[in-house]
Amino acid sequence: MKIKRFEFNMFPVNCYVLWDETMEAVVIDAGCYYPEEKQALKDFIITNNLKVKHLLDTHMHPDHTFGNPYMLKEFGLSPEANEADLYWMKEAAQQCRTYGVELKEEPVPPGHFINDGDIVTFGHCQLEAILVPGHSPGSLVFYASANHFIFSGDVLFQGSIGRADLTGGNFDNLIKNIRERLLVLPNETIVYPGHGAPTTIGIEKAENPFFRK
Repeated sequence: MKIKRFEFNMFPVNCYVLWDETMEAVVIDAGCYYPEEKQALKDFIITNNLKVKHLLDTHMHPDHTFGNPYMLKEFGLSPEANEADLYWMKEAAQQCRTYGVELKEEPVPPGHFINDGDIVTFGHCQLEAILVPGHSPGSLVFYASANHFIFSGDVLFQGSIGRADLTGGNFDNLIKNIRERLLVLPNETIVYPGHGAPTTIGIEKAENPFFRK
């Protein structure tokens, strides 16, 4: 599996494009806000002859979904997310105003709901959806067990965790679910977060101040 990371600048947020030799692909967290960011994502997909099969949302906070209307218009892709985050469609405009950001396009409703344990397939690849509530009720982590990496959204970061003070967040649940659902993965598992640099499960178990014993 190949990975291309885009860092979009509004907050900033990481967007990932994954594909294999079949050229089937998925896009995770299309947080592109500015026109040049949207164009860069489109150009990469077209230049590399990728056939995007899924548009995945780790969660539905606006910074991770700004580009969903564009992906629907350009590629006919509706986002796929956990149903527990649907309320963020109503919260999005107010949340953007709080940060002084204009919500230029209405959020796109998911075309398919992803539940804990669901398998997302593209080409010869599989991603397992792991529900890890706490940052938001519907926060999903996508686990490529064959490749030993996860896409953690805003659940787990290098040396930190996602905030739990937004609507629907719960700090105790976040800590509990990270311990029980992510830190049990092999130490060599690479963590590709929604913001910032990659890390590994082993490093976070040893060094993350929220979990270090």
